[in-house]
Amino acid sequence: MDTPMTASELHAYLRRIDVADLLGACPEPTLGTLETVVAGHIRSIPFETLDPALGRPVADLRTGALVEKLVHRHRGGYCYEQNGLLSGALLALGYDVAALTGRVVWKQPDDAPPTPRTHLALAVAVPTTGERYLVDVGFGAQTLSAPIRIDGEGPQPTRHEPYRLVAMPDGWRRLEAEIRGTWRPLYVLGPDAQARIDLEVGSWYVSTHPESAFVRGLSAGLVADDARWGLRGNLLRVHRRTGDSERVVLGSAAAVIEVLTGRFGIDVTGLGDVEARLTRLLSG
Repeated sequence: MDTPMTASELHAYLRRIDVADLLGACPEPTLGTLETVVAGHIRSIPFETLDPALGRPVADLRTGALVEKLVHRHRGGYCYEQNGLLSGALLALGYDVAALTGRVVWKQPDDAPPTPRTHLALAVAVPTTGERYLVDVGFGAQTLSAPIRIDGEGPQPTRHEPYRLVAMPDGWRRLEAEIRGTWRPLYVLGPDAQARIDLEVGSWYVSTHPESAFVRGLSAGLVADDARWGLRGNLLRVHRRTGDSERVVLGSAAAVIEVLTGRFGIDVTGLGDVEARLTRLLSG
């Protein structure tokens, strides 16, 4: 992974996710701290693919660049940006962090051909116990809402649905979530840690390839304490912890921007004529 955040970057990040006062001046790298940081991150920094959807490749995954975009500019990002930012914070806090990549199988038929290995998640070791946890703050509206044990067997509770890691051949693991009583696969993870150059290749693919879902359409997601919010194109979905769901079709690019800036808290200044570009994207 990349370098740890500096002290000032870490302070700004913890303020951005609204946990600085909760953790205090010198947080210890415990499981509790990890859970607090993950919860704060997913409720504060939205998943979003504005840059690739608007034809702006994401080229810089260095810690400082991610802090500038997601912390200071109040933007969001996709998995390489989200988990890259979190990795820099966790390294600064004293955790051991490894990058794991995998293939997304979410909403794919069983006989679908393999997808590219373009999803990033983190394996995080807690120093006080040595136990490793899967941490992922970058899977859109269905993002894992709490760390789960990598070597755990069976369902594990999170702040929302139960999740489980299913062992596969060659050391791979499949992450599944129990949604409305049915276990749904999200992605399969390889066991080998990846270098930053590998992450840059994956990020370049998803932000530039013409067949990438991030290039072909706009996505956004946020995991609040009481609901999961997801946007794809002009369709907004809300899945509440009570079990209720809602679908809202947004009638214009202006309405989409209002949701992005309001519900998701994304600052779109400096991106040019976003409304005109989204109008073309939504009409395509």
